[in-house]
Amino acid sequence: MPASSPPPAPAATAPPGGAAAPTVLVVDDERNIRRTLALVLQGEGYQVAEAPSAEAALELLAHGDSPVDLALVDLLLPGMNGLDLLQRVRQDDATRELPVIVISGHATVNDAVKAIKLGASDFFEKPLNRERVLVGVKNALQNSRLAREVEDLKAQVQARYEMIGQSAAMQRLFKEIDRVAPTKASVLITGESGTGKELVSRAIHRLSPRARGPFVRVNCAAIPRELIESELFGHERGAFTGASGPKRGFFEQAHGGTLFLDEIGDMDLTAQAKVLRALQSGEICRVGSEHSRHVDVRVLAATNKDLSREVAALRFREDLFFRLAVFPIKSPALRDRMEDLRALADAFMAAFCNENGLKQKAIDPVVYAALERRSWPGNVRELKNVIERAAILSGDVVTIADLPEDPHENPFEDDAQGGDGAPAPPAHGAAEPPAGAARHEPERPRLTLREFRDRAERRYIVEVLASLDWNISRAAVLLGVERTNLHKKIRAYGIKRGEAP
Repeated sequence: MPASSPPPAPAATAPPGGAAAPTVLVVDDERNIRRTLALVLQGEGYQVAEAPSAEAALELLAHGDSPVDLALVDLLLPGMNGLDLLQRVRQDDATRELPVIVISGHATVNDAVKAIKLGASDFFEKPLNRERVLVGVKNALQNSRLAREVEDLKAQVQARYEMIGQSAAMQRLFKEIDRVAPTKASVLITGESGTGKELVSRAIHRLSPRARGPFVRVNCAAIPRELIESELFGHERGAFTGASGPKRGFFEQAHGGTLFLDEIGDMDLTAQAKVLRALQSGEICRVGSEHSRHVDVRVLAATNKDLSREVAALRFREDLFFRLAVFPIKSPALRDRMEDLRALADAFMAAFCNENGLKQKAIDPVVYAALERRSWPGNVRELKNVIERAAILSGDVVTIADLPEDPHENPFEDDAQGGDGAPAPPAHGAAEPPAGAARHEPERPRLTLREFRDRAERRYIVEVLASLDWNISRAAVLLGVERTNLHKKIRAYGIKRGEAP
């Protein structure tokens, strides 16, 4: 049965920010009720679509000109009834989250219960009250919007903590995470600073049975020694000066979830003893209290120190070390997974542009090559900072000139008088054959235009530098580039002092 056309909407106040007004679908076999609801809703600025049956409503939801934001559905309809329609809506991926309000003039308590169990946002009885309808519609739309925002935020958070990598080192790490995540075992995550130890801990939590519980991160190195016990286990009112009321500690906050003790190697020995007791007994005691409290917490710990050496130096408790290191995991350094650098750089660039409302930027392939030649003692965190700075400085494409100086590399110094050392052998290409020897040129591989340009640019830079006794300042003037840009190109192309043209 075709749906009747809705009456023309009167002038209505647009929603804040100029956004399109929400569309409400009214499903009722009585034309007068559809007309009345349409007038009420349009008077408040809503757009209205109408359907006289459940079948017409499904057709409109699937092929309508504009998306529907909420549906008002009569319980008693010809053919498929309102509850059947609600069930179909919940089963379809495209409409599963659509808020639905059920209305009826002959409803029973059982009908209302069924509607709510099927996911109805509200249940109205006829005759309808204007204010009740408007409040219900407003609340349902607001709750739907908040639910979408929560899901979007969850997706953003998960994307922020997503682990990226196809290297052998990362594949081993993923397998270890998959194995230990479903268990209750404590995990000790080791690795250099900036390798993503927190990402490992979050991945373990996300894949564990505790994923719906809280994830509480504690930076043990950032908490003063005199406060660590109070922060971890909480305190009661009057436990010490300034304790004006009771406070839950991190162990209690993580109840039913995961507690991540970052930089555990910097924890005070006294606090280590109490953490060990909490892990062994599953009970904690607030500062100033005589009563213990049960906590259900899985503990993950991380450090960039060698805890076995710390134990030998009596700076870390041996019993706590063995209690934490039930399943040790090492987060690989960036230098051990350089094949992941390009994917990491692209991900950091996309995330930075999204977060700052910038147009997505491409990265010149020469930049990748330059980044792969760096040593990266700061690991992935350092790479992220470099990419974000380049995104700020660059245009539509990140070029070699947009990269910051490598603080870990010392390029050859300028020499106004020219170098007086013997030229180094060519950094690129094979040694020259003896005089008179036959030359057998191997077949050259095909090059892209960019590769050909880069080779030609490198060759010309070497020729100019050699002609000026490797004086970078004079070469920059002759080449028409900034001195700092020439420095970057020298590093990017791997040019060495004394290299033959």
